[in-house]
Amino acid sequence: MPTQFTERFVKQYERLPKAMQRKVDKALRLLDADFKHPGLRSHPVEGTGGIFEAYVDDKYRMTFDRYGDVFLMRNVDNMMSV
Repeated sequence: MPTQFTERFVKQYERLPKAMQRKVDKALRLLDADFKHPGLRSHPVEGTGGIFEAYVDDKYRMTFDRYGDVFLMRNVDNMMSV
């Protein structure tokens, strides 16, 4: 599936340590190959009207919208600090 990135996602990604960027890259590849890959634990975020969340690792998550066959990546952040 085609993937697009918000400016916010790109800025957050650029601030991540290189090791975490590699994990995000892997998660994006998995998302592209299989939206429901068990390692991503993708699910709709309750009460958001169509925003999804996927796990990068135990601390980091990505949020995204689906528009047909296009993923719009919204955020990538450490959810433990929220």
